[in-house]
Amino acid sequence: MNRPPLSRRTLLKGLGCAVALPWLESMGSLNAWGAATPAPANVVKGAPKRMAFLYVPNGKNMADWTPKNEGTLGELPAILKPLEAFKNDFSILTGLAADGARAHGDGGGDHARALAAFLTGAHPRKTDGTDIRNGISVDQIAASRIGEHTRLPSLEIGTESGAMAGNCDSGYSCVYSSTMSWKSATTPLPKEVNPKLVFERMFGGGVAEDRLRRDARRKSLLDFIHQDTRDISQKISANDKRKLDDYFTAIRDIELRIERAAKLPEPKMPAGVTAPTGIPKDLTDHIRLMADLMVLAFQADVTRVCTFVLANEGSNRPYPFVGVNDGHHDLSHHGNDMTKKEKIREINKYHTTQLAYLLGKLKGIKEGDGTLLDHCMIAYGSANSDGNRHNHDDLPVLVAGSGGKTIKTGQHLDMKRETPIANLWTSMLDRMDVKVEAVGDSTGRLGVIDA
Repeated sequence: MNRPPLSRRTLLKGLGCAVALPWLESMGSLNAWGAATPAPANVVKGAPKRMAFLYVPNGKNMADWTPKNEGTLGELPAILKPLEAFKNDFSILTGLAADGARAHGDGGGDHARALAAFLTGAHPRKTDGTDIRNGISVDQIAASRIGEHTRLPSLEIGTESGAMAGNCDSGYSCVYSSTMSWKSATTPLPKEVNPKLVFERMFGGGVAEDRLRRDARRKSLLDFIHQDTRDISQKISANDKRKLDDYFTAIRDIELRIERAAKLPEPKMPAGVTAPTGIPKDLTDHIRLMADLMVLAFQADVTRVCTFVLANEGSNRPYPFVGVNDGHHDLSHHGNDMTKKEKIREINKYHTTQLAYLLGKLKGIKEGDGTLLDHCMIAYGSANSDGNRHNHDDLPVLVAGSGGKTIKTGQHLDMKRETPIANLWTSMLDRMDVKVEAVGDSTGRLGVIDA
């Protein structure tokens, strides 16, 4: 018997929660994505594309980041070695610049300007007061155009909290060095570092009292949608049931990890080392839990736009678990000391190892005729190049995922020097079917990335 296609907008509801479904065969052909309602003019048929921006602070030791040759990626340099298994899934872009991060007469403050300018292509106003001014970030340009089609227009996450006021970098407000996403020139969007609150934002529904009652009963979110789950299981294929089981297993795994993290004691740290802030206490667990939440948000089409600040710009967090007890920012001013540069390399490799974890999760989820990673654009990098020089040209930038097979992967693409990084953002917006003349200081598109 032929069953009518399941609506793409089906939600499983329970006390204080609403769980979106991943794409299932029973929703019809892949071209029926969003078929419950007429497709708006700016939405392409097929699986939706997603975009994410991951930021790492304090620049790189660029000799350990940059591939030796242009063209097809060969042997990866030291920092990129953890990404070996994904060599065909990303490209390295060199030559891009963030002019807005430069001083332009404002003196010190390269760290604050770097994070503030990364997605906006703007030069932030130097102030440690309330008269902050920056630009609209590319993620929020996308969210303003396509956000109405998902539960959340965008998701802003991180692993290191930061103040939203006060002087954090040579007269620049702390908001600049801790915030990547800007809804308007004067409206920064603070990131959420608590996985439990991110989870609630993704799946919470109903009134606050319902959510409190659900929490008080200490049951899994999945327990509250049990009846809806049983009903939906009668309408879907065997393949879809397996896919739904995998999806619910991922949700429950995240719930358990959040609960476990809340109960863990503070780890013993080496003498002279300050414990990193955040939940969970272990940084790797924290990063990976946030990465899993991002994957889940994309898988369930809760949002198609995400920013993830792995650490604030200028962060002086130590990394004792990779043998680095010195602060990251202090080390970035290495003065060409080889011992310090080697420690910087280990921190940089640690971050790309976490990126590899994220890419593996995305690539492991089948969607349509490919994987979730195939339908993503994951931009990873910094608006600081060499942390010792505080230069903002020849930035360390990587783009993973092919954006629906529209982006060239497995390549080292060398741009003309001083090409605005905002040209990349404009090109990514095109693939989200968000057409704009410019983003910040962009001067055009990057045709070199076209597949």
